[in-house]
Amino acid sequence: MSETIFIEQKIINAVQKLLTGKFNDYLREFDFQIPLVEFGVFRGLNVVAPSIALSSCEQTEKERIIKQDSYSLTVTFPVLDTVESELYCYTYAGAFKKALGDDVTLGGVSDRALITGKKYVPPKKPDCGLEWEVIISMRITIEAV
Repeated sequence: MSETIFIEQKIINAVQKLLTGKFNDYLREFDFQIPLVEFGVFRGLNVVAPSIALSSCEQTEKERIIKQDSYSLTVTFPVLDTVESELYCYTYAGAFKKALGDDVTLGGVSDRALITGKKYVPPKKPDCGLEWEVIISMRITIEAV
């Protein structure tokens, strides 16, 4: 029995591979220690586990004509509230931009992936143990089959 992998699964897997590969490599280049990305139930001061949310996206007229599917993807990095939290947020956003710039096709899964927005969300009450968040929004286009 062959296993069917949907394009949505391929996109999410490609983003996870980008984060645990090239993205983490860029984080290791910094002069300071920053939590690396791992997927699973890990959390703490040494590891961050971002969430990835994928949804279909409204197509432009041009995309309909040339038969391209569009997806919106959001990657959310929870960052524990520490003295360095704000710095970590900016570092994650910069490393993500750089890693995606090196591979805009997500390993050949998409025709083009680009960042459409970045949002830095501090905790509602500072210094009370809540988390910062970095929310990166993307638009991914794929040739329809």
